[in-house]
Amino acid sequence: MPRSSQLLYPHREPPTPLPAATVLLLRDDPAHGLQVLMTRRSAKASFAPGAYVFPGGGIEAADEAAHPLADHRPGQTGTALTQAIAAIRESFEELGLVLARHADGRWADADDIAALERQAPFAEQCAARGLRLAADGMFLLAHWITDRDLPKRFDVPFLVARMPPGQSPVPDNAEQFAPEWISPADALARHAAGSFFMIFPTIRTLERLTRFANADALLAALHDEKPLWVSCPRAGLKSGKDSRHMEHEMEFGELALVCPDGQIKHALDWQSDRAVPLLKNVQRLTAPNPGAMTGPGTNSYLVGDPATGYIAIDPGPVDPGHQECLWHAAGGDIRMIVCTHSHPDHSPGARPLQQLCEQSGKPRPPILGMQSLPTARPHSEFTPDLELSNGELLALTGKAPEGEITHTLEVIHTPGHAANHVCLLLREDGLLFSGDHILNGSTTVIDPPDGNMADYMDALDRLDALCQQWKVQFILPAHGYVLGGPPNGARDAIAHLKRHRLAREAKVLAAMQKLPDGTPEQWVELAYDDVPPRMWPLAQRSLLAHVERIRSLKPGND
Repeated sequence: MPRSSQLLYPHREPPTPLPAATVLLLRDDPAHGLQVLMTRRSAKASFAPGAYVFPGGGIEAADEAAHPLADHRPGQTGTALTQAIAAIRESFEELGLVLARHADGRWADADDIAALERQAPFAEQCAARGLRLAADGMFLLAHWITDRDLPKRFDVPFLVARMPPGQSPVPDNAEQFAPEWISPADALARHAAGSFFMIFPTIRTLERLTRFANADALLAALHDEKPLWVSCPRAGLKSGKDSRHMEHEMEFGELALVCPDGQIKHALDWQSDRAVPLLKNVQRLTAPNPGAMTGPGTNSYLVGDPATGYIAIDPGPVDPGHQECLWHAAGGDIRMIVCTHSHPDHSPGARPLQQLCEQSGKPRPPILGMQSLPTARPHSEFTPDLELSNGELLALTGKAPEGEITHTLEVIHTPGHAANHVCLLLREDGLLFSGDHILNGSTTVIDPPDGNMADYMDALDRLDALCQQWKVQFILPAHGYVLGGPPNGARDAIAHLKRHRLAREAKVLAAMQKLPDGTPEQWVELAYDDVPPRMWPLAQRSLLAHVERIRSLKPGND
């Protein structure tokens, strides 16, 4: 976990989320397929005024007290049952819908609804008419916790239930207005057109519902009482406007690092004319070399502060403007230049940066890294001034107003993408600089003979062990945003990457078994059928690395 002294902004405690419950009422329409019931909130509402939402609201003490009056499934107990009852009550108070049945299984009808008062205790009224609350018809779809930056927050399950037969929504015209049945795709299209305003969780929920053709398909996916997703989104700025992101999105980890309390201060726009502070002791400067292989560009990092000087990591390709920006961001005080590996978008800028430091009258910073092997391609040959070794510590120390400060990078030899690849662990702050071993938004190419898939997978395991040992939550890759976030984001990212690699390897093996005399060109069409054909020549390099590993694992080859 980064030291609090290194955070960019003073801590602001987010408001405590209030317990609530929301329900998506479902029906199947012959012409439009799956539809959900939505209503428009009052323009005077304290939360999401004027937005189209699903019925729901805060949980009350009476909801828990009503447990004996509800039918429920065996796994639907405690808080889960209270939430279901709250959603049933809110459906009645806001829309006049009664999700309750008589003892003989008949749903509440028009006479029952007419006899119930919206302002009186709901469960007791139902019981007086012999109705039991149909909590067993409520299924957990998702769990949302409102974004940390908002002044009013909720901890709310999104439940789903079929619309009771023979009933029609009648809004209270106080909190909710204009109920409407709509398909998820239509709601999203109207929102995009500006005529159907929705807030972020509603949008993301509807996006995921577009995968389901009907209510049966959706309910079948919810059989295990577990939500399909859990999210507390984070927000940053893109083009000066709020941009919200869920945990699986590329921007989330960076927002968790820079603004852990949810303040909307961090700009997510990619630019290469200035360094972007991530912590007080970590800056990132992205080289102006975007492309299919580099994403938004190669990330160069500066670790350190004015009191300690700086270590520059991956100075990038030769680009005088990029090296000059790095030099300026470090105040000219670069003590070491470290190359994670020798590929042409990472190490060639080391010598120009070193010369820039010398020309300014500063001591000549050594270039550190591992010597490239004969297996490296000609454009990746590299000889450092000082050879790094696995486990070596690179330390910066200095005096700051708060006392002595230290930044220590541990060198981890991680062959796989390249034989001379290293990652760097900033021990004091639990940050992993992953070079090209772990990327955000894509998987790195393993290109034999310098690349080796078995070495790559072994290195992932060693990185995972170090992340556990040093409580690493964030990974800073050479391409893309920061990955991770508490509590186990770094290890989760590594586990996800390993699963992806093994799944791809299984497809490669299946292709080899289907076409035992096939060529790599034929295998790649089968194993990478989810990748655009224009990328197949590149994917073929990693396929060959998988083939090598598969053959090395065969009995008799160990």
